[in-house]
Amino acid sequence: MDIFEEIVRLRREGGKAALATVVKWLGSTPRRDNAKMLILEDGSTMGSIGGGSTEAEVVEEARRVLETEKASLTKFTLTQEEAARDGLICGGTVEVFVEPILPDPSLLLMGGGHLAQAIAEAAQRVSFKVSVVDDRASFANRERFPGVEETIVASFEESLDSIDVTENTFILIVTRGHGYDQVVLEKAIQSPARYVGLVGSRRKIRIILKNLLDKGIPPKTFSNLYAPIGLEIGSETPQEIAVSVVAELIALRKGVHQRSKKQLFAMKLIEESGAQSQAEAR
Repeated sequence: MDIFEEIVRLRREGGKAALATVVKWLGSTPRRDNAKMLILEDGSTMGSIGGGSTEAEVVEEARRVLETEKASLTKFTLTQEEAARDGLICGGTVEVFVEPILPDPSLLLMGGGHLAQAIAEAAQRVSFKVSVVDDRASFANRERFPGVEETIVASFEESLDSIDVTENTFILIVTRGHGYDQVVLEKAIQSPARYVGLVGSRRKIRIILKNLLDKGIPPKTFSNLYAPIGLEIGSETPQEIAVSVVAELIALRKGVHQRSKKQLFAMKLIEESGAQSQAEAR
């Protein structure tokens, strides 16, 4: 299997890797072509950019790129001493472009209403793998959600127990009732999901958060919560809200998102609860 076949396999199976490519060289370097090396999450490699100390440094840079999920262009210098150790006559420099190879993110829509339909359509256009959960077969089906990865008919209380939620999963809670929202949120925030979004008014969110905090769920558990969902663009219709929500998901993927003013009130409630709990424990 070559490097590109392995990349296809990794992305299909949800794995990660970093691809290092030599883009410039000067002096005596192990390789003078556009050599490539694939570095897997466990540190194992496929291919080579020339071996020696430079390759070891590139592996370390690949680990950083995988952690930040941002590509880098780095110059590596091979001194005469290092060159001699690697069997070369003199030193040189090489520039290596290291890019993350990431799976398409998964978007789990908890609820199959009109807003979920609009979000699913918009999210699929920007490479999210969308799945839909609803406890009604008439709402979770491929006629309503063409092109999605999966439609799941299951109770909101139990559905997350059987779904593989990872750090590459984004969860949007758009059920038809506050009670269902609370049930799903309680489980979602305790999962490794990268993002948990809750639709609704500030009043609704305040009530749900208070109920969960009163149940003894630690405030730090809410760190991946975004509520209300979406960027502030004055959206009103389901289609407009979908644009604001998917834009928020893209910003999180790119590492450039900051919580909006409307979302900060929820974090303030959680922080105040945490401070109160600490005071009571003294």
